[in-house]
Amino acid sequence: QVRLVESGGGSVHPGGSLRLSCVISGEALDYYAIGWFRQAPGKEREGVGCISRRDDNTDYTDSVKGRFTISRDNRNNVAFLQMNSLEPNDTAIYYCAAAGVRGTSWCPRPANLYDTWGQGTQVTVSL
Repeated sequence: QVRLVESGGGSVHPGGSLRLSCVISGEALDYYAIGWFRQAPGKEREGVGCISRRDDNTDYTDSVKGRFTISRDNRNNVAFLQMNSLEPNDTAIYYCAAAGVRGTSWCPRPANLYDTWGQGTQVTVSL
């Protein structure tokens, strides 16, 4: 059974940085494209970005471009979300998810294409 576990959340001041990790177990990471999503209180879940199975192709939502970076280490079965220049609007529960896509050079944006989800980790950005 495939399982994802996120870690690295916490509380930071505006302008700060955090790096979230997403560890997969039960299957090799390189079978999956990885997506990061977030849900703020009272708001719908939104996609943050994603990374392809291989080739490290990434895609980001506009609000995080230039501030967030997604990477992966297939050998160690872990993906990362590096978040810099954090803003209060980034406060949310962050989730990683795995999509069993066939291609290795792309990643899907829609959440319904992701099969397996982590439990989430809280990120709070405040003064």
